[in-house]
Amino acid sequence: MPAGLLPDQGEPARQAISELVEAGTLRQVRVAGWNRSAYLHAEATLPRRATASTLVSPFDPLVFERRRLLELFGMHYRIEIYVPAPQRVHGYYVLPFLHGEQLPARVDLKADRRTGRLLVVAAHAEDGAADETPVALAAELRRLAGWLGLDEVVALDGDGRPARGGLATSLAGALSAT
Repeated sequence: MPAGLLPDQGEPARQAISELVEAGTLRQVRVAGWNRSAYLHAEATLPRRATASTLVSPFDPLVFERRRLLELFGMHYRIEIYVPAPQRVHGYYVLPFLHGEQLPARVDLKADRRTGRLLVVAAHAEDGAADETPVALAAELRRLAGWLGLDEVVALDGDGRPARGGLATSLAGALSAT
């Protein structure tokens, strides 16, 4: 897009997009789950398949644009740091887990530097999460712990109670299975 021009700026944006399509700079594409126009740069290449796994920050563009997150992945995300604790659904500061081309889970984590552990306070599976999700998530959590200089990942809250959420038990098993 020309500098300073965003797609939602009405007629000037529509005209600029039209000109870029006519010039062959952009091409219109279909995105599964979207009922609006999408465009791709003519020289952009699409990977055959995304295979990465990572925890995604709430401020990453993938998550920050809530409408797109819901349309593409079916994930309704709300940052709950300002929600009173008893009313939180998923946790204080929840990170979605990207595995391949899916967001099969989300976790609420806490670094306990005093004990050298990464605590999984809560772990939630999304609808349709694959059976491999706990093992893949455990591997990513170990990688994060190493990056943070922590020695261990445990599915416990800050008070030593078992982690909350429907994925917590299977994740605890995957974490203990070295």
